[in-house]
Amino acid sequence: MLSTTFILLIAISLASFILGRYRIVRLAAQANAAAHSLPSYHGSFVALWIGVPCLLFVLVWAALEPVILDAALLASLPPEQLQGLLQGEENLLLAEIRSVSRGLVFGEPDPFVVEAAARLNAWKAVASWSMLAASLGLAAAILFVSYRRIALHFRARQAVERILSGLMVTCSVLAILVTLGIVSSLLFEAFRFFERVPVSEFLFGLNWEPQIPIRADQVAGSGAFGAIPVFMGTLLIAAIAMLVATPIGLFAAIYLAEYANSRVRAIVKPIMEILAGIPTVVYGFFAVLVVAPALREAGNSLGLDVAPNSALAAGSVMGIMILPFISSLSDDALAAVPRSLREGSYAMGATKAETIRNVLLPAALPGIVGGVLLAVSRAIGETMIVVMAAGLIATLTVNPADSVTTVTVQIVTLLIGDTEFDNPKTLAAFALGLLLFVITLFLNVLALKIVQKYREKYD
Repeated sequence: MLSTTFILLIAISLASFILGRYRIVRLAAQANAAAHSLPSYHGSFVALWIGVPCLLFVLVWAALEPVILDAALLASLPPEQLQGLLQGEENLLLAEIRSVSRGLVFGEPDPFVVEAAARLNAWKAVASWSMLAASLGLAAAILFVSYRRIALHFRARQAVERILSGLMVTCSVLAILVTLGIVSSLLFEAFRFFERVPVSEFLFGLNWEPQIPIRADQVAGSGAFGAIPVFMGTLLIAAIAMLVATPIGLFAAIYLAEYANSRVRAIVKPIMEILAGIPTVVYGFFAVLVVAPALREAGNSLGLDVAPNSALAAGSVMGIMILPFISSLSDDALAAVPRSLREGSYAMGATKAETIRNVLLPAALPGIVGGVLLAVSRAIGETMIVVMAAGLIATLTVNPADSVTTVTVQIVTLLIGDTEFDNPKTLAAFALGLLLFVITLFLNVLALKIVQKYREKYD
């Protein structure tokens, strides 16, 4: 019923656009005068006045309906069935009733549960039809009012722009509130972790073994939450990936933007961008089956000990994966540099290489840095390749031939399991996430400062 209501409201909004447009055209023809705004603005005014409030009304209804139905359902149950139940047990009972109402019957439910499920289905039907009738009634009322407001002197364009501005401001505020909510939840859970584990141990500890006993009789480690080995592994793999991707991607972008003809560019660029669409698990298989054995054999031939799962294998394959981000964005940034700058440089007697080095790269620096930052973020956040090619052991090392792990891999492993959510082992994932957020924010601010300092501006 919810989807049907949405479809009907969209259809009514489209029909009201036609009605509003037709009304202003007819009024202008009858008065033999021009309207203040174009007919499309009058139609858009009526459509927006109907569509936005009605859709918000339906969304609020859909959000409140389950809460009200649950409260009514609990109130309708026999008091002896709720006597002595805790909040969690009441939620389980409601979940069982909802499952039975959807036809998901496991075993033999109690008779009062079957009756409550039937009652819930009847209430849902009434609520759905009520929502449809209320939204259609609201749409009809708004259509009547907005339709009568259309006149030759009505400033429809300004009204439509005010509505769209309000929508954009609302979306911006929602985006900010969502961001603040995400950061707040991260901070709250991280502070719960630091109530159990000292901050100094987490920030400066050199041992990461978050295995703690779940039960009193369980034999397990005492737990060590020093984050330095985890972040060292993250930075090591990200650095290897950037060493592979940055020069290749930047030189590829320069070749495509300045040396390749249009036919070569039309072939090479899409092929490089295909790399960005390959699933990361495929890169993981490539790292495990091809790159890691090749590196190990090469190391053995040179007398070096290379681990089966090494940071070098994971970082190299990750560099290939993020190569399109740097090459494509850098190519776009170089292509966006005005042609007059190239011609002015050539007119001064500079060669093509000098023009690229002294004119194009400084002018395209913001776009290039943006591509590199995007690639760094992708390298830091990559998990699958690290799990398959680098391992899960947090080792404090800078040797690329050793096995290491990353922050995102540890977050995944900490949040998968039967550990309670108030356990330090689980809460450590939020502390890692908070520290990773702070580090990436610092890197972004640093990159912006570098761009502001070295960017060349041309009019």
